Amino acid sequence: MKLYPIEAGNFKLDGGAMFGVVPKSLWQKTNPADSNNLIDIAARCLLIEDGNRLILIDTGMGNKQSDKFFGYYSLWGNHTIDASLQKFGFHRDDITDVFMTHLHFDHCGGSIQWNKDRTGYEPAFKNAHFWTNEAHWNWAINPNNREKASFLKENLLPMQDSGQLKFTRLPEQDVLKNSELGFDIFFADGHTDKQMIPLIHYKGNTIAFMADLLPTAGHLPLPYVMGYDTRPLLTLNEKEKFLNTAANNNYYLFLEHDAHNEIITVQHTEKGVRLKNIYTCKDILN
Repeated sequence: MKLYPIEAGNFKLDGGAMFGVVPKSLWQKTNPADSNNLIDIAARCLLIEDGNRLILIDTGMGNKQSDKFFGYYSLWGNHTIDASLQKFGFHRDDITDVFMTHLHFDHCGGSIQWNKDRTGYEPAFKNAHFWTNEAHWNWAINPNNREKASFLKENLLPMQDSGQLKFTRLPEQDVLKNSELGFDIFFADGHTDKQMIPLIHYKGNTIAFMADLLPTAGHLPLPYVMGYDTRPLLTLNEKEKFLNTAANNNYYLFLEHDAHNEIITVQHTEKGVRLKNIYTCKDILN
């Protein structure tokens, strides 16, 4: 097995929304905001090369939305999925599986693109299966008013229409062992229903792709929960359970949304689980 970081692009989000009820005087110590109160956000995906499978975890926003849409998110930098894949000798047509932690647009938008004449949409990975789970799929295609702006039909329905959509099994408890993709999955419901956190066993270690359970290293304290979460009290419990396990077992936490910290480990302290070490992807994934 080999692992590769795939950078799908950077953007900015409101710092207050990203930290919920936590005062700016606290969260800006780790996530400084610009003059518009926006903080740097990454869309750092992960490619797994395992035998004859190439599995891409999440795909970022994509590029099919309008300039007005992208204007809300202050895109910055020059990262693209295609350039990032090419860096490691791959093309999007090589991808066999796209695993989506959840179906918010900044995690799955890159899975679907315009067709050539821009009359409709098509899979951006024509040879891949698109993986979610049935409970989350049903949640996304019948969105509540709070998440409606994050579940975009142009990202979702073309997956189903293509015949490439597949559902992974649901766990009996909160961890699905040895999923159809070959890795374990921790299921978390606080951010959105049935978000999936891949746990990849790699060279004797566990790499946890943190998605929106832990957006950045600055979110380690338990009360630091995003305003976007649908069930923040549940997120508190899920974070506590997961971070305790991560500290006990020295998990490497792969941070999808932290533009400046790629992989971290955590440890137990008197204040709870806190940052232990910061690594680059090159440090851990090579």
